[in-house]
Amino acid sequence: MFLTAAAPSVTPHLQPLISDLGLILITAGFAVLLFKKIKQPLVLGYLIAGFLAGNHFDFFPSVKDTHSVEIWAQIGVIFLLFSLGLEFSFKKLVKVGGTASITAITQIITMVALGFIVGKLMGWKNMDCLFLGVILSISSTTIILKAFDELGVKAQKFAGNVIGALIVQDILAILMMVLLSTIAVSQQVSGSELFYSVLKLVFFLTIWFVGGIFFVPTLLKNAKHLLSDEMLLILSIALCLVMVTLAANVGFSPALGAFIMGSIIAETTQAEHIENLVKPVKDLFGAVFFVSVGMMINPDTLVDYAFPVVILTLVVIIGQSTSSAIGSLLSGQPLKQAVQAGVSLSQIGEFSFIIATLGLSLDVTSDFLYPTIVAVSAITTFTTPYMVKLGTPLSVLLEKKLPRKWIKNIQNYSANAEAIKTVSTWQIVLQSFLFQIILHSIIIIGIIVLSTRYILPLVEGSKFGHAVGALITLVIVSPFLWALSLRKIAVDEVSELFERRKQRGPIVVLIFFRMVLGLFFVGFILNNFFSPGIAFLALIGALLAYFIFPKQLHARYHKIERHFLSNLNDREIAKEKKTRRDLTPWDGHMATFDIADASNLAGKTLEELQMREKIGINIAFIKRGEITINVPSRNERLFPGDEICVIGTDFQVKKFKKYLDQNEIEAPESVEESDIVLQHLELKNESFIGKSIRESQIREKTSGLVVGIEREGRRMLNPDSHLILEQGDILWVVGDKKLLASLAKGKLN
Repeated sequence: MFLTAAAPSVTPHLQPLISDLGLILITAGFAVLLFKKIKQPLVLGYLIAGFLAGNHFDFFPSVKDTHSVEIWAQIGVIFLLFSLGLEFSFKKLVKVGGTASITAITQIITMVALGFIVGKLMGWKNMDCLFLGVILSISSTTIILKAFDELGVKAQKFAGNVIGALIVQDILAILMMVLLSTIAVSQQVSGSELFYSVLKLVFFLTIWFVGGIFFVPTLLKNAKHLLSDEMLLILSIALCLVMVTLAANVGFSPALGAFIMGSIIAETTQAEHIENLVKPVKDLFGAVFFVSVGMMINPDTLVDYAFPVVILTLVVIIGQSTSSAIGSLLSGQPLKQAVQAGVSLSQIGEFSFIIATLGLSLDVTSDFLYPTIVAVSAITTFTTPYMVKLGTPLSVLLEKKLPRKWIKNIQNYSANAEAIKTVSTWQIVLQSFLFQIILHSIIIIGIIVLSTRYILPLVEGSKFGHAVGALITLVIVSPFLWALSLRKIAVDEVSELFERRKQRGPIVVLIFFRMVLGLFFVGFILNNFFSPGIAFLALIGALLAYFIFPKQLHARYHKIERHFLSNLNDREIAKEKKTRRDLTPWDGHMATFDIADASNLAGKTLEELQMREKIGINIAFIKRGEITINVPSRNERLFPGDEICVIGTDFQVKKFKKYLDQNEIEAPESVEESDIVLQHLELKNESFIGKSIRESQIREKTSGLVVGIEREGRRMLNPDSHLILEQGDILWVVGDKKLLASLAKGKLN
């Protein structure tokens, strides 16, 4: 009976979706084998496979149901962006620093403008030109990383700068996709609409990231012992699709949601494992996406638009290389590294396809733009390895051909850009206040929106429902209201400024503004649930509760904060246990500390303490009463009341401070300006050339210590005293200001 009932459901022919998928994968498989054999990027193989399986090639079986393939391709975009997010993480954006940011922003601004201008010169309509500019501005992460692996240059300094620039490009590409969607819908560039779109994006990114970091790592951590690889894969994809749905519901691209969830999971300790599990799924659907891109290639269109393809290829290769190199120079990179980074970024790839697809799906770009971009991408993909190889000889050629004065100015600018910059007390205070106000305001507004949407409708018409709803909302939002209005921020810096009479007014205004903003949010919440009169009475009661229970709110907020920071730093802490972070003196600054009377370090020599070996900091001077010991020797002892000045990176100084706190050392309330400074010196004195650091007697002549050397763009931390000095070396020395100045002028022999 069972077999009889089931028989009618069996069809003699395969559904078009299955046969089309089989054709795509078979064609892609053979293309991949061929391109692997000839050592070319696999993406090109997928594009050619798509062309063969498409309707524009008559001598090969063609895909029948293109609509279904488009759906598979959309799923491919989601998994590509999810995987990209897994490799990204927002903390990487902070770590790449100004160098990568300046390089990426300079490149993108230049290429968007250049692409728009070139499009207009070719007579294209405005929307085509705008999409063209954005498409040409984004380099290909996949192609570059593959080229770096094949050429074995991934460990070189310039490669790190390129990868950092790609990280910044990816997040800016997401932002530009949102802005392009807004412009495409309105068909005009409206400043107010763009501003609203950016604010909306920042709001939801903050809410999703904060909420995601708070809940997702906790879920994965608590369920770790229950999850097999299969279940972890399913859970990860489920989280991805949940965020995709949320993004689509608030008007963003599904790809944005996938990227955000990937970046959230990237902060967990299981990120690498999840990335490996998702990779086969990403590869499968990614292949379908790239094949679908190849299916759009129309030979007739390419023949008709051969001239634009050639022009745009030259624009990408020359424009990307030049703008990226200039951006690297502006960020302070030496000429060689800037040129190497520039030529490495001279192609377009997967993000360009995604943005071109966006234009087609919104029906705002012409049909010829997509295949033209695919052709340009294919050509620049082929040229990428050769451009990377060209970096070193091109930089050597430029060093020979450019005027000597230009080369010297570039070297000096690079050294000056890396010099340690001081941050004023007011900058620290303003940054802290702005961060607290913006972050907690976004969280509070998010809670209010959820309350208005989900709690308020439930209590409508209920006798006591409004009071219960308002109470629930206030309880949830209370720790964040306390942090916004009453939490102490930058305590030491605020105290320092408050001691100066002229600075008290602005500090009081900042504190008052925070309290008024918190009061406004409380009143807004109550006004949603009550009439104005009752809301005012409830506001007084709420304020009394906030001032009566500050300790409880403080404890509750810090419990939430500790949980968030624990989830945020779990992966980093786990990595730190395995490998010690490589740090350089160009990331650092000078900091001063006092030796407390009861310090455990008092009476010990610097050799016994081994601070440099354990933590990586250097001691610039020890001030003992009226006596200052510049660059103390390893036999120097620390005594109670000594003031010591150390030089190190933010990470090293933070670690050193923790080490000092454990030994009862306190930071001084104020620091007098010292004669000991960290300064870079270009080696001009011929008497030093060919000598080791020890033989040059720089330490004895300047009462200083060589803490780093820059040589041909390569930087060395804590160089060995036997290292031979060479012409053109830039030395980083901590020592007496006057003696260093004399050495720089060549007055010391």
